[in-house]
Amino acid sequence: MVLEDIGEFGLIRRLQTMAGAARLPQPSADELRLPLRIGIGDDTAAWDAPGFTELFTTDTMVDGVHFTQATSSWQDVGWKAMVANLSDIAAMGGSPFYALVTLGLPEGSSIASVEHLYEGLLDACAQYGSAIVGGDIVRSPVFFITIALTGATRTQPLLRSAARPRDHIAVTGALGGSAGGLRMLLEKLRLDPATASALRQAHLRPSPRLAEGRLLAANGVRCAMDISDGLVDDLGKLCLASGVAARLRADDVPRHPALRAAFPGQELSLALNSGEEYELVFAAPPDVMSSVCRVLPAGATVVGEVVSATPGQVTVEDRQGRHIPVTDGGWDHFRHSTGGQRRS
Repeated sequence: MVLEDIGEFGLIRRLQTMAGAARLPQPSADELRLPLRIGIGDDTAAWDAPGFTELFTTDTMVDGVHFTQATSSWQDVGWKAMVANLSDIAAMGGSPFYALVTLGLPEGSSIASVEHLYEGLLDACAQYGSAIVGGDIVRSPVFFITIALTGATRTQPLLRSAARPRDHIAVTGALGGSAGGLRMLLEKLRLDPATASALRQAHLRPSPRLAEGRLLAANGVRCAMDISDGLVDDLGKLCLASGVAARLRADDVPRHPALRAAFPGQELSLALNSGEEYELVFAAPPDVMSSVCRVLPAGATVVGEVVSATPGQVTVEDRQGRHIPVTDGGWDHFRHSTGGQRRS
């Protein structure tokens, strides 16, 4: 058996089982070890500190896998690398704190490119209230950046495992713009300036939904995750963690407004499968969902409901209740050797 046989998430589940079976170290009386609250399997790990829960996440971007220099500036790479981590904190309902940055640099890397990368990192930190406090630099045959980010929440963290049958499912924002922007850049499509600008912004400068995540947690929502690998794919992970399934209404899935002009007839597929959106998908009982959607400044769109069926199964239906096949899956590092959403 090789990695391609089970994929990225099959491997994660195996490692999660191994780590879960290992006995946690027991602190001595004078040791400052905080009790673990959430381990492998959610958007962040978490442990309880006096008065709050601390969050910890990490993410990596590799040249040629997550981006290409032909379509992304170094500033954009830095921005997206930081946003990927900020979005994990948002998905738990938290606020970001401190980041450690590890760079793998090939021989001959220009100092200017690294400085431009850091400009993007620091721009995202300044906008969303985090700071870079250390890291590491190593020589590597290919460029990569790994960020480890801490955060915290005073509310109960949002979890992938808290969805229940009859919960409503909603998303913040509109979907598909990141995939549309990537396709535009890779195919060098000539679109009208307004459409091109909107899609480029959606793909290269996404926004983590930190304020929205905190509002969800403060207003009774208990289940959420961010959309980094596509709505259908990520909702499937949420459902698998919760032991439930989901039914989506195709007509209710919000599409990025620029998609109609750029990719007519393909808006639904892009919205269902676009990765690197960094919107939040969340589930809550109908009364909680109704009230929280009124609290969110930009609202949210209810797109379906949680059902009792095969755990992890996500079906998409038209307005007559007929199933719509979803042919394009989300991103899996070991089942997508080339191309795909993560090459931007």
